[in-house]
Amino acid sequence: MDSENGAESSALTEGSLHPVHRLFKWTKWSPLGWLRMLAEKTDWSFIFAVLAAYGLSQGLGGSIWRVASDYYWKDVQLVQPASAQVYQGITSIPWIIKPIWGMATDVVSMAGYRRRPYFILAGLIGLISMLTLSLHSKLPILLALLAMLGGSAGTAISDVTVDACVAENSIAHPLLVSDFQGLCMLSLSIGRLIGYSISGQVHAIGSQGALGILSIPSVIVFSVGLMLKESPSASCNLNQIYQKFLDANRTMWRTMKSPEVWRPSTYVYLSLALSLNIQEGMFYWYTDSNKGLSFSEGLIGAIFAIGSVGSLLGVILYQTSLKDYPFRDLLFWTQLLISLSGMLDLVLVLRLNLKLAVPDYVLAVIDEVVFQMVNRLKLMALLVLCTKLCPLGIEGTFFALLMSIENIGMLTSSWIGGLLLHVLRVTRTEFGNLWVAVLVRSLIRLLPLVFLHLVPGTGSEHGAAGRSVEMVDKSCNSQVCNKYSSSVEMAFPVDSFCSNTSNLDLILENQGIEDEIEVEDSETVSLILNG
Repeated sequence: MDSENGAESSALTEGSLHPVHRLFKWTKWSPLGWLRMLAEKTDWSFIFAVLAAYGLSQGLGGSIWRVASDYYWKDVQLVQPASAQVYQGITSIPWIIKPIWGMATDVVSMAGYRRRPYFILAGLIGLISMLTLSLHSKLPILLALLAMLGGSAGTAISDVTVDACVAENSIAHPLLVSDFQGLCMLSLSIGRLIGYSISGQVHAIGSQGALGILSIPSVIVFSVGLMLKESPSASCNLNQIYQKFLDANRTMWRTMKSPEVWRPSTYVYLSLALSLNIQEGMFYWYTDSNKGLSFSEGLIGAIFAIGSVGSLLGVILYQTSLKDYPFRDLLFWTQLLISLSGMLDLVLVLRLNLKLAVPDYVLAVIDEVVFQMVNRLKLMALLVLCTKLCPLGIEGTFFALLMSIENIGMLTSSWIGGLLLHVLRVTRTEFGNLWVAVLVRSLIRLLPLVFLHLVPGTGSEHGAAGRSVEMVDKSCNSQVCNKYSSSVEMAFPVDSFCSNTSNLDLILENQGIEDEIEVEDSETVSLILNG
């Protein structure tokens, strides 16, 4: 009876709140309140950096870039689909060399700062590149390719730099690591959804005009470098910088030689390299008015926008239901479904959907949603797998290396796909063998299943790094090192980290490892699962 009276009294109290107070209480737990809480714990300039790099540069800018660059090669440079496929692969090279950017931001400071100058550099490179593509209508292919490389490099540098900022704040605020990762992924997803939604209207001004609009995110990234709150650090001389690079390379090489690392890393590469990409051939066919589907720019943008919803659904499905699923089983089913989803393209190219009274655009949307959702599930599993392989002390650099392996795999798939289109003589106006390319691509996507034995069969919560303690140097026998090495389930050599007293002080001060080791373990798992 008393509990009922208490609940009733609480309800009356809640109902008697002034509307302004209720609004304040709602705001406290709303997305705005969440952002305010993160800004109070860190700094508003850090939140701005994440929103700019993930939401604007990669999310909104990346989605517009995907459509605009396709139209640029097709309508402005007038290249063949196979050539466009190769050129698009080349523009991903700055993402392949991400470890170089990562090591640069870690060890090479400019004017006493390690983050701000790289945001400024990224913004300048992106701004100059996009304006070059936008303002020159008869740009030679080589210069156009260099400009696109510059735009991609600007985005990659800002990505690595903001990831370093996130890592620093995650160490300083271990209870907020999942919030930081959530902020990054949420910004990226919303940015992509908005970008694809407006891409049709944006491309009404032409592909060059759309590329010119991409100079705006570059300006905002540049402004991050001016506003970011960062404490000056002591500059290193050339010998110190060289030694730091050598130490990082030695640690990475020692880690890569471990079977727990190179085996899954090999699978990561093969699974992506053998998932052939013939996107340019499909895009040319989608937009061809004579022998293709004659899709408009607005419809292309709408298809990609709805597809990004499928990607978001994949993230939600992984987080809610599949994050504890065994790696090997999850990768088996996702790879199988990716191959089967390619058959929807075959149905579309052969126009079998018309016999079933299914409109072309409906099947195209279904195809994009299914592929993006299943592919996101696969990439999430690979992302978690890569996260669990990172050694302490050079987490950012080694994770960038693993992401580079992913990007090399994607580059390989793009170039092999371009070669396939060339061999089958799929051109700007001839699509007779496109169905063969789709069929070959779908069958080759089954080959990664042969290499699944390289992936640990344990669940995501244990992963391939269950034997991490075996990799710890025997000399690292302090109580703190032992506790930390047992609490983090990753494959890494802890000796390089424990030998750095500043790192140990940072653990003891900010992470409370002596008294809260169990909390730290749960937070580490949270970081991995939300990464």
